[in-house]
Amino acid sequence: MLFLFIIGLEMRPSRLWSMRGEIFGLGLAQVGLCMLMLWTVGITLGYPLATALISGTGFVLTSTAIVMQVLDERGELNLAPGRRIIAILLLEDLAIVPLLALVAFLAPGGGEAVTLAERIQSVVIGLAAIAALIAAGRWLLDPLFRVLANARAREVMTAAALLIVLGSALLMQSAGLSMAMGAFLAGVMLSESTYRHQLEADVEPFRGILLGLFFLSVGMSLDLAVVWKNLWLILASVVAFMILKGLGIYLVARVARASRAEALQRAVLMIQSGEFAFVLYAAAVGVGLLTPEENANLTAIIILSMALTPLLVMLHDRFATRQTVVSAEGLDVPDGLEGSALIIGFGRVGQIVSQPLLGRDCSISMIETDPEMIQAAAEFGFKVHYGDGTRLDILRAAGAAEAGVIVVCVEEPETQLRIVELVKAEFPMVPVLSRAYDRQSALALEAAGVDFEVRDTFEAALALGEKAILTLGADPARVPEIMQDVRERDAERFERQLVGGITAARDLIRGNIPGWPGNRRTDDEARRAMGEPAP
Repeated sequence: MLFLFIIGLEMRPSRLWSMRGEIFGLGLAQVGLCMLMLWTVGITLGYPLATALISGTGFVLTSTAIVMQVLDERGELNLAPGRRIIAILLLEDLAIVPLLALVAFLAPGGGEAVTLAERIQSVVIGLAAIAALIAAGRWLLDPLFRVLANARAREVMTAAALLIVLGSALLMQSAGLSMAMGAFLAGVMLSESTYRHQLEADVEPFRGILLGLFFLSVGMSLDLAVVWKNLWLILASVVAFMILKGLGIYLVARVARASRAEALQRAVLMIQSGEFAFVLYAAAVGVGLLTPEENANLTAIIILSMALTPLLVMLHDRFATRQTVVSAEGLDVPDGLEGSALIIGFGRVGQIVSQPLLGRDCSISMIETDPEMIQAAAEFGFKVHYGDGTRLDILRAAGAAEAGVIVVCVEEPETQLRIVELVKAEFPMVPVLSRAYDRQSALALEAAGVDFEVRDTFEAALALGEKAILTLGADPARVPEIMQDVRERDAERFERQLVGGITAARDLIRGNIPGWPGNRRTDDEARRAMGEPAP
């Protein structure tokens, strides 16, 4: 249960929203195809419809614990293939909420007749409990932790987090859902708390222990007598479901234009079933959809698939050509760095940002998560350390607390925002400058308290526009006036969007549709802007 709380702590709603395209596109496609394939096999083999649906769905749910651990060990969490896998995992983990509601809806109710109204009522009660939990997390958690923070005792906040986990678990159990579901939702709620960074730092030392306890509990749940009794059925089922699921994952990846190497790697990593399947099957047994013996067989199949995954990963790495990842082994990690400036992300932007700083003889600390980029930078005279700027321990080791300025140069909007929020929460006196992927990202960074942001394409686009009007014959003496007007309009629009949202201040945009509000200026003003004489 506590391990599912750790998983939930990583799933900030804002993060889910920023990855919505991959989550609800790629994730839904993979989950949908794999479900359909496994359901079809179950029904074809003569299993009852409800049994086939629940058992097949459980096989689709990948082990977040295993996959995230492998990605972390290989330094792939922040690489594009790793992010796509994480997006799919997020959808699968979120799917447990409607799946548990589906179990309650399909429940036969033992020997008593259960009306449709009673089934709907049980689903409504479960959804109401989830809504109440989310509402409490949104409006009550921050005031609670604000009071606890005044005690200046980290143990108090950790104890409060554990109390919230247990309370959420009991609420879900009383509503007919699982305690694990409550622990997971507690993590999601706390992920949006102002104090989440401190909680993550407090929980970090226990991650390995909880992961070990999780796998220990998984192994203890394996009924060897059941495995021996149904050995050939279980082995055949493991092979069949892993082949079907792997094929489904590979097909979806290829349709989504992933390379063969990436598609194969994704299939190997996600081929097993996972921890939420145990939750789903336990709920199904509780309402009579599965018998205890069926649950024991399914649990054995899942455990064997999880046990086989590391072996399959090793075989894949041994015989397949890995084209997407360079190992992080042997790279230096930050430890007591003392640069006056800290650059996070050393891609194209970070490299250019470093030049004026080095030209002024500033001492710079640089961290990057791409091993290949770090190795390439060394060939051009840069010492870059391997480190993830979204981790508080890495920032401290990289000297964030003592830095005169922190420059965020990573490319992903979600990562930019997470780093800025973390730095402003933990090192509020350090100025933070950040690149912004687009206008929406810039608005989010401003809301997070960034001291300065610049959009990736803004200055380049203005330079192109300026050259275009000069090419068309505009008076060079008047061009700065035109460009200043564009900048002022954009700045005013940005300020209004901070309050009114991305669709605000459209009247400040010039368009080529006659009568558009942003085009209101006289003909003489237009001629003067282009450097033409008045008639």
